[in-house]
Amino acid sequence: KVPTLVVTCGADGATALKDGERATVPSVATTVVDTTGAGDLFAAGFLYGHVRGEPLETCLKRGAICAAEVISHYGA
Repeated sequence: KVPTLVVTCGADGATALKDGERATVPSVATTVVDTTGAGDLFAAGFLYGHVRGEPLETCLKRGAICAAEVISHYGA
């Protein structure tokens, strides 16, 4: 009943399921300074590609990149 499911696992990356397809990506290596906003930025990056019909793996990678950027400095 859920068309798209995304699970983030912090330093262990993220997984998405959509219409029987599964994609998993690792986290992006960075120095963690402050985790504020990590989930919001991951979601923004993922959704940017998702609404444009991009492959799940591409959407997950973009989300991971966005999350890595925001956690590399203080404040969202």
